[in-house]
Amino acid sequence: MTTPAATVATILLAHGSSDANWLAPFDNLLAHIRSGLDSERVELAYMELADPSLHHQVATLAAAGYSRIDILPLFFAAGRHLRKDVPAMLEQQQNELKQQGYDLEISLHSPVGLEPEVANAISNIVIRRISTQ
Repeated sequence: MTTPAATVATILLAHGSSDANWLAPFDNLLAHIRSGLDSERVELAYMELADPSLHHQVATLAAAGYSRIDILPLFFAAGRHLRKDVPAMLEQQQNELKQQGYDLEISLHSPVGLEPEVANAISNIVIRRISTQ
């Protein structure tokens, strides 16, 4: 059985930083993504060092009635954070929410950096910059 789209939300997960200059491109990216969607709910969260936190965003979406949350990491690769830290955080929060009466499915997806389009785009930029030196 598939979950109706109206009950599915996506959280874009970035590492986080206390530096506002580091955070700004993520806000711009979120705005650009939202402009390309219809009514799909997409939020931004940070694993640490910045707000909104992943914990906060998951709780907010659960309280808003979403029954499935897809976590899409804006990471280049799956290091320790994505292999261990984030899954443990999500499992703990999912258990807490279940105890509060929320029936919530949380799916952690592979990082966007592993997508072939990302590797191609980075390769093209590097080749262009090297070629114009």
